[in-house]
Amino acid sequence: MDLASRYKGVVGFVFGNENSGSSEDSYVERLLDRISNGVLAEDRRNAIAELQSIVAESGAGQLALGAMGFPVLMGVLKEERDDVEMVRGALETLVSALTPIDHVKGPTNEVQPALMNTDLLSRESESVSLLLSLLAEEDFYVRYYTLQILTALLTNSPNRLQEAILSIPRGITRLMDMLMDREVIRNEALLLLTILAREAEEIQKIVVFEGAFEKIFSIMNEEGGSEGGVVVQDCLELLNNLLRSNASNQVLLRETMGFDPLISILKLRGNSYSFTQQKTINLLGALETINLLMMGGSESDPQKDSNKITNKTVLAQKKLLDHLLMLGVESQWAPVALCCSALRCIGDLVAGHSKNLDALSSKFLGEERQVEPALNSLLRIILRTSSMQEFIAADFVFKNSCEKNKDGQAMLASTLIPHPISMSDASLEEDVNMSFGSMLLRGLEMSESDGDLESCCRAASVLTHILKDNAQCKEKVLQVELEASMPSLGAPELLLHRIVRYLAVATSMKNKDGKPGYSYIQPIILKLLITWLADCPSAVQCFLDSRPHLTYLLELVSTTSSTVCVRGLAAVLLGECVIYNKSSENGKDSFTIADAISQKIGLTSYFLKFDEMQRSFIFSSVKPTQSHKPLTRSTAASLEVNIRENIVDVYSRPKSDVAVVPAELEQKGGEIDKEYIKRLKAFVEIQCSEIQKLLGQNATLAEDLARTGHSQPELTAGSSSDRVQVETLRRDLQEASQRVEMLKAEKAKFESEALMYQNLAGKLESDLKSLSDAYNSLEQNNIQLEKEVKTLKSGGTSTSPDIEAIIAEAREEAQKESEAELNDLLVCLGQEQSKVEKLSARLSELGENVDKLLEGIGDDMGLPEGEDDEED
Repeated sequence: MDLASRYKGVVGFVFGNENSGSSEDSYVERLLDRISNGVLAEDRRNAIAELQSIVAESGAGQLALGAMGFPVLMGVLKEERDDVEMVRGALETLVSALTPIDHVKGPTNEVQPALMNTDLLSRESESVSLLLSLLAEEDFYVRYYTLQILTALLTNSPNRLQEAILSIPRGITRLMDMLMDREVIRNEALLLLTILAREAEEIQKIVVFEGAFEKIFSIMNEEGGSEGGVVVQDCLELLNNLLRSNASNQVLLRETMGFDPLISILKLRGNSYSFTQQKTINLLGALETINLLMMGGSESDPQKDSNKITNKTVLAQKKLLDHLLMLGVESQWAPVALCCSALRCIGDLVAGHSKNLDALSSKFLGEERQVEPALNSLLRIILRTSSMQEFIAADFVFKNSCEKNKDGQAMLASTLIPHPISMSDASLEEDVNMSFGSMLLRGLEMSESDGDLESCCRAASVLTHILKDNAQCKEKVLQVELEASMPSLGAPELLLHRIVRYLAVATSMKNKDGKPGYSYIQPIILKLLITWLADCPSAVQCFLDSRPHLTYLLELVSTTSSTVCVRGLAAVLLGECVIYNKSSENGKDSFTIADAISQKIGLTSYFLKFDEMQRSFIFSSVKPTQSHKPLTRSTAASLEVNIRENIVDVYSRPKSDVAVVPAELEQKGGEIDKEYIKRLKAFVEIQCSEIQKLLGQNATLAEDLARTGHSQPELTAGSSSDRVQVETLRRDLQEASQRVEMLKAEKAKFESEALMYQNLAGKLESDLKSLSDAYNSLEQNNIQLEKEVKTLKSGGTSTSPDIEAIIAEAREEAQKESEAELNDLLVCLGQEQSKVEKLSARLSELGENVDKLLEGIGDDMGLPEGEDDEED
């Protein structure tokens, strides 16, 4: 099928029908005819110039050209290469046909002629091959217009054009040659290759094989590196497309050109405080390249990890850390977006790389007397920045620095010494001489003076990374005490207790806008406490040393004013007080905590906090590999199971450490029998009371666990756990039995109703049959009577009985009926006469004149004489 026939249906739809007679349609047709059949070369050139003009300004002209003009223009490009002006005109007309007309505004669902022309032309592989061959022409405009056409085709139909170019011998090679052409053509080829190499691994490899890296860095060097214009941006975008998820290309870059040309782009030149918009974009592009190299390749590549480590090692050897610290920390004029990107690169550079971690830890920044460790500078950014994005990026550096780095954590924890009181009022600009730990503790204390927990929250996040999975650091930091803000307020306060107090303050505080609290402060402080108490009985004991801590935590779990995340994290912290509790002290042991949960919250409600938290958006959107241990969905679920098991275990073996000392049952020396018996009696009463209490708590536990609907693991701790399981199973069986009985009753009811409806249907069917039989009988009698009438009218003999006999028979039956009725009436009259006689006698006894009372009654109610005679 040719181009014109492909387009016929679409043009008919746009113009209304194939013979619409529009002016553009007919005008384009005449011009195409002049181009194809014209005799004079000048007339043909003028026709193609007019055609380009109308196509550039009219959507209808674009449609008309697409319907019937592409074969003509392709013929010019193929057969008239010697006429450069005609070839230029044909190419320029194609560019106009594929370029949307901006000033034409119509409905959003209106047909877009330029897009339709692009789709139509890209379907012809011969057209793409013909266009690529034109790149070898010497004329500048021929090559320029050809690249514009290919870019338009690639933008709107990338997959189709990628396949077409791959199928053409030396197709990509011809495009790569354009990078060494004149500046305008080079820039156009750069855009084309950037789009072409996007998500096309095969093309990426061919482009790199054709020397793309050398040409890209050569162009960026000519343009001035990061100080260059948009061309540098395009080069970096092409470079990133070639390296993204492609480990082989990363290895080739590392082993051929190396990373020096890339790192040199990050070097600030001239006025380091001058960051134009284009310079910032160029630096961000270079940092993205660095980040891609530190990723190592695609997730499915088996060599990704080794490639990632090698890339980080080589980048560090090339002093990348110095440039990143300059952009992210030292430069006071760098835009926030650039600082954040540089800080994230620092975090990625040190993640899982011990040598790079040591390099960062030993790095010092500043000049002359203002020199300080790089980690101190990063901490200052966390505490002082007004940008939340910058805080998150700097915090990411500490997270990766402390991850699986026990020595680094211990080094930072060793500096956690409160600063002298004389420096309490020192300004932020004068804290250069502080140690890392003193600065961190100062950040935790600043909330005392200004009533804002912002700096405390940020310092708490850093402290979380220092303590994570490091028992030694937890024990050491547990001994840190902070001075009261005023000496008159009392003795020093443990750091852990101060953190808990800040958590309580955050509940009622308001932010700068007057709204309740900061949404992130409580979760970050709770994360610190969870990390601190995890697998650390000493921290649990320290937390429980203050009785209000447990009371507040119980309220925080049960209150509805907190967010789902806060309630869930508080529930985790409360659970840690059970599972990591090794205390035997009354009121602080795991039994007391479990009992408080059961009494104040209820075990069902408590465990629901875990489910609600895991279903929240924060947990569902966090990847398990990128989150802290207490906050992953998997660890939260496993922690919940662990808490369940420990609570059941606590109830199964209550106060196992408070065992009865056998010596107490023995009579003490010098103790008389009466006192001994009295002491034993009191001891037994205490034991009985405690047993009754424990039995009640076990029953409560069993009921709560049965309501949760969660299956419990097998427990062999003792008879109490067995009772819990038996009670749960018994309740489940009872509920199932009740359900079965209910279903049986419903079944019997339905069967009874079904039988009733079945009987009713049978009765109706019988009635209907009787009615049908009666109707048939009447119909037969009617037919018989009609026959008899006809016979009588015709004077014929009838088979019916004699009419006189029928009348006589009817009269006789009527007389019998009258006699029967008369007899009944006489009986009634006799009964009434008897009543009258009795009443008359009674009235006479009472002295009444009966005849006078009955006077006139017979005349009014008696029957006429004639009627009596007739009856006789």
